Amino acid sequence: MIRKIEHLGIAVESIEDSLKVFEVLLGKESYKEEQVISEGVKTAFIQVGDSKIELLEATNSDSAIAKFLDKGKKGFHHVAFEVDDLEEELARLKKNGFILIHESPKDGADNKRIAFLHPKSTEGILVELCQEKSS
Repeated sequence: MIRKIEHLGIAVESIEDSLKVFEVLLGKESYKEEQVISEGVKTAFIQVGDSKIELLEATNSDSAIAKFLDKGKKGFHHVAFEVDDLEEELARLKKNGFILIHESPKDGADNKRIAFLHPKSTEGILVELCQEKSS
């Protein structure tokens, strides 16, 4: 079951430059920066109420973010929904005809397990499903 919007992902050329904008805009500082080597990105998170903004900077030219930026699409990249049970949600959505980019969860940023749905099956929006990793 989907619980809430966990975060909005925003593709940026430079996290350092973009944090200057978003920290002033939101009146809050980033609480975490980290690299997700498997995805070829550096991330920064800013908490906004119960949700977050995730800034994504490419760390290599083969990453999805680099390819997104190469198309001149700087800005909104994806919406992430927090779910109770990621495996169960993936099975439910696949059964209902959604196209999964990830058939099984993988490690993501901010202590999450993640999986993406293809925009072809979600009205053109890249959707991430995420669940907090167990301690």
